[in-house]
Amino acid sequence: MIGPKLRALLDPGARENALERVAASLREVGAAVRRRSPQATVVFVDYLTLLPPPEAADQPLPADVAARARRVGSRLAALTAAAARETGCEIVAASHASRDHHPWSPDPWTTGQGLFLPWRPAPFHPTAAGMAAVAALVLARLTWAR
Repeated sequence: MIGPKLRALLDPGARENALERVAASLREVGAAVRRRSPQATVVFVDYLTLLPPPEAADQPLPADVAARARRVGSRLAALTAAAARETGCEIVAASHASRDHHPWSPDPWTTGQGLFLPWRPAPFHPTAAGMAAVAALVLARLTWAR
């Protein structure tokens, strides 16, 4: 039996609604910061790549699950970039910069699948190397923006 949370994840309409809510929240944040601090440099950062490209030989997830996850990641990246653009903010495309640093790459910036256990890193989350890379990307963007 599928629970309500899993059912919502598998429902394309519910997924799109959730993504649209995230996009609206990002636009709200961007607009609020712009109103309160019009001279501030505001940088939105999208999420790191979590899966190898579809053409990679060894795929960690079933094709349909991976395709769905890639669509969500791509859509979230596009919505984040649009929210930044619409609110006069900058964007750091960590998703693009990390595409060769997925969990199964030689130099991963994120963790792969696994159980939530206290002694293990959380699955599908940034590693220290990934966060250092994102920090460098943000610093480069802020240096460029000056």
